[in-house]
Amino acid sequence: MEILAISLALVLFATAGLQIWRWLDNRHAARVWRNLAAQADASPPEFHPSMVQGLPEPARRFLLFTIAPGSPIRTVAEVEMTGQISLGTKENPNYMPMHARQILAPPQGLVWALDAGQGAMRIQGSDGFDGATSWTRFWLLGTVPVVRAGAGADHARAAFGRMVAEAVFWAPASLLPRNGVKWEALSESLARATVTANGMVQTVDVRIAEDGRPVEVVIPRWTNANPEKLYREQPFGGYLAAFTQFEGYRLPTRVEGGNLVGTEDYFPFYKAEVSVIRFVGGH
Repeated sequence: MEILAISLALVLFATAGLQIWRWLDNRHAARVWRNLAAQADASPPEFHPSMVQGLPEPARRFLLFTIAPGSPIRTVAEVEMTGQISLGTKENPNYMPMHARQILAPPQGLVWALDAGQGAMRIQGSDGFDGATSWTRFWLLGTVPVVRAGAGADHARAAFGRMVAEAVFWAPASLLPRNGVKWEALSESLARATVTANGMVQTVDVRIAEDGRPVEVVIPRWTNANPEKLYREQPFGGYLAAFTQFEGYRLPTRVEGGNLVGTEDYFPFYKAEVSVIRFVGGH
C-alpha cells in the first residue's frame, strides 16, 4: 500500500507540474498577443492610390485590388479559421480537423493558437514570434507536450518568413512602401517584396492575376522541414482564393499551403477556411 500511495503521489505531482507548464505556455502566448495588438496605430492614415503610384505595375495592381481607397491603413489583423491540418506526409497525410485563432502584426510578430484533431488525438497549442524570439508548442490532450521548438536564431528566421508570407494574405497594408518594403517586378504577373526588420531580411514572391488578385505566394523559407532535418532555404507557400471584403480590404478566405510549393514534392499540410478577419486599431 505504501508503494502504491507513493506512486499515486508521484503521478499527481507530475500531472500538476505538466498543467502548470501548460498554463505558463498559454500565459506567454496571451501576453505576446496583447503586446502585438497594442502595436496597432490608434489613428491610422487613410489609404490613397497615390501611395503606390511609383511601384512596379504588378505590385501596384495587387495593392489597389486589396486596399480600397479611403480605408484606414491597418497592419494588425485578428483571424479566425477552420479547416484541416496534417502532421503526416504527402503519401499518408491523415488530415485532422482544426480551428485556429491568429493575430498577425507584420513585422512585429504573430501568434497562431491551434485546436486540432479530436478524441485521443486532440492537439492544442501555439506558434508565435514576437520580433526577437519564436516558439512552437503543442500538447496532446492538454497534458502531454508533443512538440516544443524555438528560442533559437534558426527558428526565429523561419517564423519571420512565415509572418511575411501571411502578410500578403491578411495584412497587405503592412507591405506598403511607406513601411520600408521594397517591391520589384519579376514579370507582368509576378512581384517580389523585400521586408527588412528585426535584423532579418525576407523576400516574398506574389503571383498576381490581371484584376490584381494575389493567387500564389512563395518565399524561400529558412526551415528544417526536410528528411535531413537541416536548416536551409526551401520554397514555402501556397494558393489563395475566395476573396471577401473585410473593413475595406479584399482578402482571401480559402488558403492552402506547405513546403516545396511549385515542385513535385509540394504537400499542402495546411488548408484553411477563414470565417472572421478583424483589424485592430483606429477606424
